Amino acid sequence: MGEPEAGSEFAMRAAAAGPMADAQYILPNDIGVFSLDCREAFRLLSPTERLYAHHLSRAAWYGGLAVLLQTSPEAPYIYALLSRLFRAQDPDQLRQHALSEGLTEEEYQAFLVYAAGVYSNMGNYKSFGDTKFVPNLPKEKLERVILGSEAAQQHPEEVRSLWQTCRELMFSLEPRLRHLGLGKEGITTYFSGDCTMEDAKLAQDFLDSQNLSAYNTRLFKGVPQDGKPCYEVRLASVLGMEPALHSEMTSKLKSYEFQGSHFQVTRGDYAPILQKVVEHLEKAKAYAANSQQEQMLAQYIESFTQGSIEAHKKGSRFWIQDKGPIVESYIGFIESYRDPFGSRGEFEGFVAMVNKAMSAKFECLVASAEQLLKELPWPPTFEKDKFLTPDFTSLDVLTFSGSGIPAGINIPNYDDLRQTDGFKNVSLGNVLAVAYATQREKLTFLEEEDKDLFIRWKGPSFDVQVGLHELLGHGSGKLFVQDEKGAFNFDQETVINPETGEQIQSWYRSGETWDSKFSTIASSYEECRAESVGLYLCLNPQVLEIFGFEGADAEDVIYVNWLNMVRAGLLALEFYTPEASSWRQAHMQARFVILRVLLEAGEGLVTVTPTTGADGRPDARVRLDRNKIRPVGKPALERFLRKLQVLKSTGDVAGGRALYEGYAAVTDASPECFLTLRDTVLLRKESRKLIVQPNTRLEGSEVQLLEYEASAAGLIRSFSERFPEDGPELEEVLTQLATADARFWKSPSEALSGQA
Repeated sequence: MGEPEAGSEFAMRAAAAGPMADAQYILPNDIGVFSLDCREAFRLLSPTERLYAHHLSRAAWYGGLAVLLQTSPEAPYIYALLSRLFRAQDPDQLRQHALSEGLTEEEYQAFLVYAAGVYSNMGNYKSFGDTKFVPNLPKEKLERVILGSEAAQQHPEEVRSLWQTCRELMFSLEPRLRHLGLGKEGITTYFSGDCTMEDAKLAQDFLDSQNLSAYNTRLFKGVPQDGKPCYEVRLASVLGMEPALHSEMTSKLKSYEFQGSHFQVTRGDYAPILQKVVEHLEKAKAYAANSQQEQMLAQYIESFTQGSIEAHKKGSRFWIQDKGPIVESYIGFIESYRDPFGSRGEFEGFVAMVNKAMSAKFECLVASAEQLLKELPWPPTFEKDKFLTPDFTSLDVLTFSGSGIPAGINIPNYDDLRQTDGFKNVSLGNVLAVAYATQREKLTFLEEEDKDLFIRWKGPSFDVQVGLHELLGHGSGKLFVQDEKGAFNFDQETVINPETGEQIQSWYRSGETWDSKFSTIASSYEECRAESVGLYLCLNPQVLEIFGFEGADAEDVIYVNWLNMVRAGLLALEFYTPEASSWRQAHMQARFVILRVLLEAGEGLVTVTPTTGADGRPDARVRLDRNKIRPVGKPALERFLRKLQVLKSTGDVAGGRALYEGYAAVTDASPECFLTLRDTVLLRKESRKLIVQPNTRLEGSEVQLLEYEASAAGLIRSFSERFPEDGPELEEVLTQLATADARFWKSPSEALSGQA
């Protein structure tokens, strides 16, 4: 059936979990679970628009399964095991069996929460923070539930094999397995287990030399030949290495010698999964609203079939040109947050419908964008030559596949397209509504007098911040580039670096991108720049008027936006790993950096004070002096933003790293003592909410919307009904693909010692 045999090398590699996991590595039974509400937006779609949305959603959900293979070696087996269990018995039926096997209600709920977490994160590592989570119940009890389940009665060998393959790794909290990372720092399946950061850098240099993007690749280190290291760069595609009609990709599929190493470029990663994606993109084409959508889908199909990022770029150009569609979507290997090197994209796909009321506000913001760009604290020569007016819409999400759901997106991520063709911004309204849901008693680290104000204005201030962050944060700034012909996109004689007063000394060469050049800090640095732009421009009365705020209300929106940011900077410490001196989440690292900048501004603008809570345990208070935001906070942010932009524009990696890593350093230096505060943050942390998404089902020629309750059981049911026609086939495909590559992740001790 495609599952590995019990007792295989893969199955035996993990150490036992030891004592029950601490709170950092479990999802609590009372975790918040919310449903995405898109019923009204879906009701307003025409029958053709519904069919278009349905097939795009199917493509997205199929493609999202690739994330299991991009996360951890065991994730595909865990997913397959859970899917078999809940297909045979729904959560209520399995509950009766679990209780009869001796589980308590709390233990069974812990298992449901774990399963919901795996589905929600598309793997057993949190999408936000890259920390492993394990079941919060004894392994022996879970084994009794699984081996005595209806699924095990129906398919005893397959279920037992799946359990034996993943049970140790499911529970193991061996230090290297606690977080995603490269080499000794963690586990990742973007690279084989024996790859190091040096291997990643060498591979990036190789890819740059061949003008190949890393977005849809994985890197596998092979057995040395002639004493030289060997690497396989594998592209994601339907087609494998069989002879095919010539495309721009076929000439790339060969062996190379590069800097004393062998490189082999292959393709066919996730092939059977991408085949399903392509089939539904083909079906969606029949219901496209215009030629841009048709051509966009044709290029995506070419991209996923051939393994071509160039085709995806062409599709993205048509996508940018498709202004204001009723049904908006994007799909592909997009965000590089979870690649430890910062270059490889995780698969994601979303389908959403326009929210016209909020979109009208964003359109006003877009209309003001050229004027607002002039307010940013860098010279005009550091801004794009022409502001390419983007689409900016508020959307209600129908489908968002991948490891997590953001509140807003600015895409595509291709630097060359962003500079020449533009981009689109989307704010995900029904996701933001979930993010707004804040219970007063769970509002940590704020003064009592701030809490009611925070609850009232968090939603509106977040709308403003997301709008500015996406449109004028990610949408601003120029990269200085020398193309393959030696031509520059800036005047070397007249453009002056405002930080040094000298001419520009560095820039991007042909083939270099922001991600490839700034690698491990690129994502977080860019999020920090965008967040800083949001804070800086929310002080502009014109911006607040666009969103309907004036006078005292406008001042409250500013205060809560800044307060939210400095509190987030403290909460960010949850996502810092002291043992590795590393950050696990790009956005949270960015917010900590901003907190540091504002603390450095002094004059009592921001203070973070350790206290003792009403429960007698360590606590802390964050204070922001609202009267000092403009006279102290704004100039500090202005200086910082200018440095961030200048270093980014000029491709000054050394300067950028020194600045950013300096602020991102977490120490126990007084007065804040951040390492000690981190323990307090972990003590009082609240788990990130889980989101239940609907399904669409084709009944005859009509598309039905299937909704589920906001609970762990509801989330599980949504996945149990997601692939009604081919669930077992997909599980077999996933385990076969995982088994084929299992050799690349030997036991941690073998990988660390470098033994073959």
